[in-house]
Amino acid sequence: METTELRVPGVGGSSAEETLDRPIVTRVAGDENAGFFRPRAGFGEPRGPGGVLIEAYRWGNLTGGRATRAFALMLLLPFMLSNIAIWMLPPAAAGSGAVARATCRLLAGTLTAMYVLSVTGVAVDLVAWQCAADPRCTDGRRSISWMAGVQPGQRVALLALVPIAAVAVIWWLGARSWRLPEDASAEAVPGGLGAFRLDDHDFWDNQTFLRRLRALHVAIAVGTVDVVVLGVVAPHDDRTVGYGLLALTIAVIVAATALLCRPARPGHPQDRRLGVASRAVLVAMLALTALTLGYAALPRSRWIPGTELPNYGSLVAWLYLSQVVLLLILSAVVVRQPSRTSTPAFLGGLGAPVVITLAIGLGVAFSSAIVYATSDYLDRDVEPTPRRLLPAGVPPLLPPLAYRWAAMGFFVALLVTAVAALLRSRLTIWHRRRAAMEILRHDFPDAPPEPHPRVRAVRNAIARAQLTDRSWPLPAAYAIIFALILGSAGLSLAGIGPRDLGLRIGGEPLARSTVFISHLGTNLTGLFAIAMAVAALLTHRPTARTRFVGVLWDLATFWPRAAHPFAPPCYAERAVPELTRRIRYLTSHGGTLVLSGHSHGAVLAAATVLQLQPACLDRIALLTYASPRLYSRVFPAHLGHATLCDIGDRVRWRWLNLWRDTDPIGRWVFSPDPGRSVAGRPTDPADPANGVDRRLRDPHGLLARPDDTVPPPIQGHRFSPDDDFQAAVRHLVARLRADLPGT
Repeated sequence: METTELRVPGVGGSSAEETLDRPIVTRVAGDENAGFFRPRAGFGEPRGPGGVLIEAYRWGNLTGGRATRAFALMLLLPFMLSNIAIWMLPPAAAGSGAVARATCRLLAGTLTAMYVLSVTGVAVDLVAWQCAADPRCTDGRRSISWMAGVQPGQRVALLALVPIAAVAVIWWLGARSWRLPEDASAEAVPGGLGAFRLDDHDFWDNQTFLRRLRALHVAIAVGTVDVVVLGVVAPHDDRTVGYGLLALTIAVIVAATALLCRPARPGHPQDRRLGVASRAVLVAMLALTALTLGYAALPRSRWIPGTELPNYGSLVAWLYLSQVVLLLILSAVVVRQPSRTSTPAFLGGLGAPVVITLAIGLGVAFSSAIVYATSDYLDRDVEPTPRRLLPAGVPPLLPPLAYRWAAMGFFVALLVTAVAALLRSRLTIWHRRRAAMEILRHDFPDAPPEPHPRVRAVRNAIARAQLTDRSWPLPAAYAIIFALILGSAGLSLAGIGPRDLGLRIGGEPLARSTVFISHLGTNLTGLFAIAMAVAALLTHRPTARTRFVGVLWDLATFWPRAAHPFAPPCYAERAVPELTRRIRYLTSHGGTLVLSGHSHGAVLAAATVLQLQPACLDRIALLTYASPRLYSRVFPAHLGHATLCDIGDRVRWRWLNLWRDTDPIGRWVFSPDPGRSVAGRPTDPADPANGVDRRLRDPHGLLARPDDTVPPPIQGHRFSPDDDFQAAVRHLVARLRADLPGT
């Protein structure tokens, strides 16, 4: 009976040749997006340690692709982060957990509204309303000047088609799925509503729930455009029909918001009714949109538009304030619920609120960048700066105050985060270096004195790796940023701009400084948006130095879309079922398998184990190395200590995890000390979890060997099939053969 070692690489798009350590490989299953590879006959030994056949699963193309695709997906980054947050919620009782998940979905809905409002601000406010009414702005611009003779209501109705088209674009971008048709028909699937346990079969199939979310988000997005249009024409006409359409639109938005709060419950008869209600809400909103645009396009008597689009600024401010209130509710729910795990939660349990705050910040950055870039372009050379005021009688194009406050807040948030990160690094450096020297002296008792360059290099590598486990003082920084966000939301709603606040507090000098900071924040948001776009364009290139964006994508798109339907597709909805099918095939007819996962591949391997049937589990062993330990802290409800113990039980504790002190990402799974638990409490020596983690000395030697010219390299997060790796595979193969004597 054959034993196969199936290697699953981590993030970053490792090639099958690199994973197998063979020069030429051939695909034996799968396709160009994700496939299984083995060494080609005649081009390298097909067997690895212990005489096992080696095979690699390359899944990197599921998250990679062309530059245009990477650039398009960058637009979905805030949506992606909001989707991650719902999986970061800590374990909780049914009531508080449902409230937290509903709040996450509501915040995801506000991100959709923010996206639409930013495009509406450009098309309807800046172009159709302000620029089209200003001869200075339309002069010499054929694409805009023709609107000068069109009535304001008709201009608004016509340019409202632009944000509606933008909704269609993100609908199209988010509609893609990696789930294969065979996945839905291979086994009985109860309706594609998803689940919140990794061992549930339908965890990777939530297509029905996604369609429901998509209908509700489109209704909210289109309804936001309708509210902007009706906020302009209804007060001008002062008629029942206009206010009636506005009331109906708000009622449908409220209905869509209420349906967002309803969870998916697989097998419950009410889920079908919720799906019908979601489609009905979408149809009703599309009908109201047609009526709204038709009503706005009706000819009217002479209409002299004002400087700013009526009610648009207050709508942006109210949305900003609603996000702050929802963030406050989410933070309160997360903080108040008791911890149900022994592992300390990431960022003190505030991981989900922090990530959604980051998503909102990125959405604000993108929105501010596009609004102010368009405003500067349309204003030509008359936009005000602290050193150049506008000529008399020349009004500027005025984006809402909320965007100005958001840009200023972005600058302050960057400053506070940078200071917190610096404090975290500097205030703990002495303790980390001392602990690193203890580890180094234990591994190399004959090491030279500490001032030796090689000793310092190894010590610093270990000290840097320890920084990953420390989150202080980032929760305090989040509290400061949240307080600033709350204050800026209130000021924007009150109509007080940065300059007005500066004048009230410190007079003209402070006002000028405040304006300077707000302009600096505006420029930073624009530069940040450009930098993210450039990074997205470069991530598809294997030699690009900006692969951190690609790594972020690989980590974030692992989870199904349970909060925002326009997030990038989840690659694991194909990878995990595909790995499951391949393992079933390899273990059929008496075969055995060592499932080997590196870095994020270890997470894929763990998720696959939770999907396997007992017949397969009896014939596999698990090898993980450079495993991202933060996963159990970032996603405690799904990959916490209880889930890890469940994985160990399923494979009968035929599990080894290799880790190094120099690895900032991959760490131990259960404990760095086999005699102690995760929480530091003494454990039963017979506990099988104590045998999982195997620490490797890194580097292999401190100084150069007599037969070499350089000392052994510090491997850190990198892993290759070296002696330690091969010894672990041989150990697991021996365990398999001992448990199954027939092999």
